[in-house]
Amino acid sequence: MELRQLAYLVAVADEGGFTRAADRLHVAQPGVSAQIKQLEKELGQPLFDRSGRRVRLTAAGQAVLPYARAALAAVDGARLAVQELTGLLRGHVAIGTVTSLGTDLEVPRLLGEFRAAHPGVDVTLAEDTSDRLLAGLLDGRYDLAFAGLAGDPPEGIAAQTVVDTALVAAVTADDPLAAGGKRSVPLAALRGRPLIALPRGTGMRAALDAGCAAAGFTPRIAFEAGNPEVLADLAERGLGVALLPAGLAASRPALRALPLTRPPLRSTLALAWRPSPPPTPAATAFTAHARRFLAHKGRG
Repeated sequence: MELRQLAYLVAVADEGGFTRAADRLHVAQPGVSAQIKQLEKELGQPLFDRSGRRVRLTAAGQAVLPYARAALAAVDGARLAVQELTGLLRGHVAIGTVTSLGTDLEVPRLLGEFRAAHPGVDVTLAEDTSDRLLAGLLDGRYDLAFAGLAGDPPEGIAAQTVVDTALVAAVTADDPLAAGGKRSVPLAALRGRPLIALPRGTGMRAALDAGCAAAGFTPRIAFEAGNPEVLADLAERGLGVALLPAGLAASRPALRALPLTRPPLRSTLALAWRPSPPPTPAATAFTAHARRFLAHKGRG
């Protein structure tokens, strides 16, 4: 069993196909196929189901994949540990982020400061829903992520809160919810109303779904969008009740922001990472840098 074969296994699993894996690895596709077949022969089991349009892991492949990732990470860690001792930290850090990450977090500045301190480390940034970001942390696709949480993080993930905010019902001034100068509304008041919310897989949507379940009803989602600003735009046109962070709703003069009660809803944006198995030195350095950066912003 060779490290090259394990690298090919991980690439094919991540990319869902031999051609895309070869492109990612900058090698010829027949070479990837041959090495995977050799690995399957050595292990005595097929690792991939090749019958569909997208190549999928077999049960044996799923069992082997975490060990392949761990072996590659261990080799990278040994190499990077030596580089770190000599002051030449190198490597790669994969960061995931929700689409609706606010500009006030200054992520470009965070990345720029880290790159200035560690020019030998390559950093990639990808957007996705919170559910997929957290799953990506667990399976090793991401080293850390800015993700929304509706409660405690999943087992195996550590998190540092970046923003914790109340969620409100945002409506136009002539909406029945705003009649009589109401200062808040119970969540049950949203029963049957057309709601404007982020899609499933986001922290805010998880908070809404869980709150409505606790209140005894299923939310009627009329519009979904991946950006809270778009949700506010739709609400301003009277198309429904938008579930928004309190600060965003308050910044829209055309909307009335009504805090929700029984139960109140909150959404948390967190910096999340996987503490085990031990991350690479590059990922460890970035996580420490990000936590210091965010803590300083919190004091500012």
